[in-house]
Amino acid sequence: MLWARNVVAMTKTSAGNLDKRYDVVIVGGGAAGLAAAVTLARARRAVLVIDSGAPRNAPAGHIHNYLGREGSAPADLLADGRADAIGYGAEVLAGTAVSAEREPHGFRILLDDGSAVLARRLLVTTGLVDELPDIPGLESRWGREVLHCPYCHGWEVREQRIGVLGTGPLAVHQALMWRQWCEDVTLFLRAELGAEDAESLAARGITVERGAVAGLALTVDDGGAERFDGVRLEDGTVVPVQAVVVASTMVARADVLTSLGLEPVELEMGGHVIGSAVPADAMGTTAVPGVWVAGNVTDLKSQLIIAAGAGLTAATAINADLSAEDTRLAVAAHRS
Repeated sequence: MLWARNVVAMTKTSAGNLDKRYDVVIVGGGAAGLAAAVTLARARRAVLVIDSGAPRNAPAGHIHNYLGREGSAPADLLADGRADAIGYGAEVLAGTAVSAEREPHGFRILLDDGSAVLARRLLVTTGLVDELPDIPGLESRWGREVLHCPYCHGWEVREQRIGVLGTGPLAVHQALMWRQWCEDVTLFLRAELGAEDAESLAARGITVERGAVAGLALTVDDGGAERFDGVRLEDGTVVPVQAVVVASTMVARADVLTSLGLEPVELEMGGHVIGSAVPADAMGTTAVPGVWVAGNVTDLKSQLIIAAGAGLTAATAINADLSAEDTRLAVAAHRS
């Protein structure tokens, strides 16, 4: 009887396809989604995770600041998380959810292959997309020599020569932050500096390069392998650095949420827009009843371990909401 709650009901759609009904459908199979799936499956809920297989950290070789998993490959963490969830009875489906719509008992989630699943509650943990500055070479080296977060990558490039591309309003802040890990920091910046910023950079020994950046200096050897040599300026000069820091624009992956009327809002830091996210409270509750969010889709700054904790938090709120509904339905049936 332990797994009886994981037997899902089947209903016919008008197109003749079979739709499964779950207590909770989770869209997004990263740290947040899988942590929620484990929590809900352990609560004996019928759970489906729909995962498109495109995690934000796919280019990275290792994960960091995740207690007990330091240095693990991102794919290994996800594989173990899926195994944990499946072990408790959750289902994991490889696919892409494109939209969702209300139906009498919850939501109907549409997939890109034309199929659909039904859910009493919906949790979206689709994360975000890093939009990089339009500088040649950045995308191909993203997650290797092209970095953004010192807490994710700083230790690995400690005491190397670092170049900070001043493509955003927080460039000075970035350069000063990375100085904690590296003594040799060059800030590539065309904009004028205020007296206070100029003094701060000089005091920390940070070089300011005023030449316009043309792109990364990349060399392809006879075997076709690409080597990173530094930053190339428009005049042809190559400034040799071993890693480059950029500020991406972090944009929530919110297609499923926008189909329900939940639009991302722009987020600012120091008066400057750094990306967009879907608003929610501390439990992940959105403005649409029955819909929760967790992870980077609602919190741009959350790293993996924080996203996993947010998934667990949202899962407990969802289970409490379902339990309250189960009780209401049971009382109504009892009275009749």
